[in-house]
Amino acid sequence: MVCYFLCLHPAVVLLAVAGFGRCCKGLLRVRGSAPAFVFFNILFVWGVYIAVIRKVISPLMDIAFHVELVVLVIGLHSILSSNPGFVSSGSSCLDKLVNSPVSDVEAHPEELEPSTCGTRCEFLAEGISASIQRVRHCRHCKAYVKGFDHHCPAFGNCIGQENHVLFIFLLVGFIISEASYVACSSQFASKSHILDGTRLETSLSGNLAISTMLFSLLQVLWQGVFLIWHIYCICFNIRTDEWINWKRYPELQQLVQPQPGETITEMRFINPYDKGVLRNVKEFLKLH
Repeated sequence: MVCYFLCLHPAVVLLAVAGFGRCCKGLLRVRGSAPAFVFFNILFVWGVYIAVIRKVISPLMDIAFHVELVVLVIGLHSILSSNPGFVSSGSSCLDKLVNSPVSDVEAHPEELEPSTCGTRCEFLAEGISASIQRVRHCRHCKAYVKGFDHHCPAFGNCIGQENHVLFIFLLVGFIISEASYVACSSQFASKSHILDGTRLETSLSGNLAISTMLFSLLQVLWQGVFLIWHIYCICFNIRTDEWINWKRYPELQQLVQPQPGETITEMRFINPYDKGVLRNVKEFLKLH
C-alpha cells in the first residue's frame, strides 16, 4: 500500500504538471514543451516545499532556499530569451562562411598544412577569417551560432558564445537548489519518522516529500556529471559539438603520416584553441 501511494500520487501530479506545461508553452513563448515542463516542475517542487516541508525547516535555511529558487526562475527566464550568438542572415560573416570552400577542405584534408610545432594545424581557407572559425550550424534552430556548444532542449535554446557563462551558472544553480531540497526533505522525513519503519502508512504529504526528494537526488547526480564535463571543456577550450563532430571540422584534424612499411594515413583529433587552462578560463569568462 505504501509503495502504491508512493508511486501513484506524485506520478499523477507530475503528469498533470507536464500537460499543463505543454498547454502553457505558448504563454512562455518557447518553441518546445520541455522548457515549460522545467519551469512548472520548479513551481511544483516549490509548492511541495511550502505546503509540506517548510514547517520543519529553520528560518535561515528557509530564506536561503527561497532565494535559490527565485534566482533559478530569473536565470531560466534569462536563458530562454537570451541570444546565444546568432549570426544574422545579412551578416558578411555568414556570407563568407556559407560561400567558403569548407566542403572542399573537408573532402581533401591532406591539403591542410600542419603548424610549425607539428601538433596543430591552421584553418584559414580562402575567404575564411579566424573570427568565424567557431561559427557552427544548429540543425534544431536552423541558424549559425558563434561558439556553438550544443542545443539544450530543456532550455529551448542554443548554448553559444553569448550565453555559455549563463548556462554554466544556471546549471550550478539547479544543482545547489536541488541539493538544498534533498537536505530539506531529508530533514522532514527524519522528523516525521517516515523512513524509520515505525509507520505502516505514509500520508500523501509524506509520499510527495519522499518522491520529490528522490527525483531531486537523481537530478543532482546526472547534472553533476554534466557540469564536470562542461568544466573540462572550459579548461581545455573545446565545445561539446566540436568534441563529438570533430571529423567535420578540418581545423580539429591532423594527419599522421604512415610509418615506413605502412600505407594507412591516420587522422587524429587536435585542439588548436587550447591556450592553457588559465587563459582558457579567462577567455570563457571574458576576462581577457
